[in-house]
Amino acid sequence: MNARIDFLGLQAFLAIAERGSFQRAAAQLNLSQTALSHRMKKLEQDLGLKLFIRTTRQVTLTEAGAQLLPNAQRIIAELAASFEDIRHKGRERQERIAICCLPTLAVHYLPRLLRDFHASHPSVSVRLYDNSATEICELVRTGTAEFGLSLASDTHPDLEVKPLMKEPFVLLCPKNHPIAAGGEVNWSQLEGIPLVRTSRQAGNRLLIDDALGPRRDQLDWRWEVLHIATAVAMVTAGVGLTIIPRLAIDGVDMSELVALPLHNPGITRTIGLVSARGRPLSPAAEDLRRTMELLVRADGLARMKPVVSRLRSA
Repeated sequence: MNARIDFLGLQAFLAIAERGSFQRAAAQLNLSQTALSHRMKKLEQDLGLKLFIRTTRQVTLTEAGAQLLPNAQRIIAELAASFEDIRHKGRERQERIAICCLPTLAVHYLPRLLRDFHASHPSVSVRLYDNSATEICELVRTGTAEFGLSLASDTHPDLEVKPLMKEPFVLLCPKNHPIAAGGEVNWSQLEGIPLVRTSRQAGNRLLIDDALGPRRDQLDWRWEVLHIATAVAMVTAGVGLTIIPRLAIDGVDMSELVALPLHNPGITRTIGLVSARGRPLSPAAEDLRRTMELLVRADGLARMKPVVSRLRSA
């Protein structure tokens, strides 16, 4: 069984030994001489040995005290160094945070969010991983990123997901395409039209496949790409049409393109915050997470208002 170490007693012992006086040691430790004497008495009782010979004129070390002194100095020095190392790492964690976000969401939310965050936290640097949903889960799970904004779907049991908003998928096509004239599209209208889709590595592809079921095999998926930006470029070039999340058109030159609502079925994806279960965020990361939650929720409500208005007027 390991003996309990009396660190307060060792601190008192070192202060007395190094200053040669109970009075000066008590002043240095901001203690009364009575409190200091109590600490020393307790330490000597624990050890079963006297550490000082105290007279009216001086305080000297006993043989046991002289033997303990270098070891006590080493223990306290190592403890102080360990505390400083932990304190330094804590400051680093507060001054540098890492988050992750789906690329389509990063383009829409992160520029203004990080602009405002920098204004309130000018000393904090942020590293952003704009990765796929699968990669985001792994980054958060391993602690590489403190939290992520991603698809709110079933994830690893070590992760918590907080849904924030639903976002619809839309059909992106040239304005002069015949299908654009109707203003909205049923999936059955897409049969026989060349389409561009993202690979199965992307969470968006899985959502679309699951929603369509066997009907997906009736469509002409002529091309497959990894990134939404590539699919958008192919639509711009007139190669084919593509289905993307509504927010993905941010930053896209829409002068010759149009985004059309899809029906029968209408497909949405749920966006949420992903964090590690039971792992607290640093104060700066918690501030950024809270601000992101408010922004995404408000954006989702704003996008729902036109839909609600149309339903009430119908």
